[in-house]
Amino acid sequence: MPHIFVDADACPVKEEVYRVANRYHLEVTLVANARMRVPDEQRIALEVVGNGFDAADDWIVEHVQSQDIVVTADIPLADRCLKKGARVLSLTGKPFTEDNIGQTLATRDLLSELRSAGKITGGPPPLKKRDRSRFLQQLDEVIQSIRRDRDAENQSTL
Repeated sequence: MPHIFVDADACPVKEEVYRVANRYHLEVTLVANARMRVPDEQRIALEVVGNGFDAADDWIVEHVQSQDIVVTADIPLADRCLKKGARVLSLTGKPFTEDNIGQTLATRDLLSELRSAGKITGGPPPLKKRDRSRFLQQLDEVIQSIRRDRDAENQSTL
C-alpha cells in the first residue's frame, strides 16, 4: 500500500489526509520544520527536520518511493517526487503529473519574476470548501488508481 507524505508546515488539508488515510489504513508521515500537533494514532508520524533550506523537501525525496503519495504546494518538490515515481497532489487536489509539471514550473518561475518586479503582490487565495472537497476526491482517486495498478501487476506475475 502507498505511504502518504505531507509537506506539512503550511498544509491546510491535514485533516482530510487523516480521514482518507484512516479509511484505507494507510501510513502518513508529516514532514515539518517545527513540532506540530498530530493525532495520536499508530499510522500517523511527524518527522521534524532542521530549519535548513529545503530540509523538509530533501527528507521527503530521500524517503518517498514509487507509488507513494506526496501532498504539497511546492512545485519543485512535486517535480522531484514525480521523478521517483510518486503520485503528487496539490493542496487543492490538482494532480501534478509528468504531463503538466513542466508548464507548472514555468508558470511558477514567471509569477516569481513578476512578484520580484512588484507586478504581483499577495499569496494564493484561501482554500475554499470546494477545494477541500476536490482534494478529498482526488486523494481517493489516486489511492484507487494505485490499488488498480498493483492488482494488475500482481495478476500479470501469476
